[in-house]
Amino acid sequence: MSVFVGVDIGSLATKSLVLDSDKGVLSYNILQSGFDYRNAAEHSIENSINQANIKIEDVSFIVSTGYGRAVAMLSTLADAEVTEITCHAKGAHRLFPEARTIIDIGGQDSKVISIDETGRVTNFVMNDKCAAGTGRFLEVMSSALSVGIEGMGDLIFASSEEKVEISSVCTVFAESEVISLFAKGYKKADIAAGIADSIARRITGFVGQVGLKEKVVMSGGVAKNKGVVRSIEERIGTKLLIPEEPQIVGALGAAIVASGRVRT
Repeated sequence: MSVFVGVDIGSLATKSLVLDSDKGVLSYNILQSGFDYRNAAEHSIENSINQANIKIEDVSFIVSTGYGRAVAMLSTLADAEVTEITCHAKGAHRLFPEARTIIDIGGQDSKVISIDETGRVTNFVMNDKCAAGTGRFLEVMSSALSVGIEGMGDLIFASSEEKVEISSVCTVFAESEVISLFAKGYKKADIAAGIADSIARRITGFVGQVGLKEKVVMSGGVAKNKGVVRSIEERIGTKLLIPEEPQIVGALGAAIVASGRVRT
């Protein structure tokens, strides 16, 4: 048996995925990255291989991508590293061939990618300098509201028609603003809706830079937050295509790249 592995080492989560020789998905694994990216990548790959009921000797090629992709190369876990832009494009195209725009919101960065009918990247914008509008931003804001990040989506849907505007772009200032708004008596649900809209505003700006081309896929852990998804849809004026498991798109793309490579 010949199989291929993609591993996406993110700042918050590490994802791995196994493809067979026909490019069918055999298994995937998601775990927290923690502070040791090498350890996270090693365990995720091991888990996905075990779930596929295969051996490491069956793996023909491993491609790493994501925030910590270089770690996998330095530790010889991967045979090659590829940018997350390329991998997300390939993964999204595999899942939704009709898609032309990809919105990916990860733990520490967010990006909007434009692709053609073959899945080739034609343009992209990426924010990796500031945590605003990322999974980390949402995590900090949910903590400020004393709400688990899993409950943020439901809380947003419970908001009234009046959104509370979060004016601060910086995560630190936005956190202080949220605490201040709560102290002034604003409802948690309305503040949560404002947080979602602030993420949507930032993403809409990126979409404007690359140009909106339908259909639009959203990937990354934040795609699991229905409130943020709705806010982005309202801002850009179109429905988003959400993968069944939005966190594995990059790992899928990396595995697809691996399937076209040969160890030398």
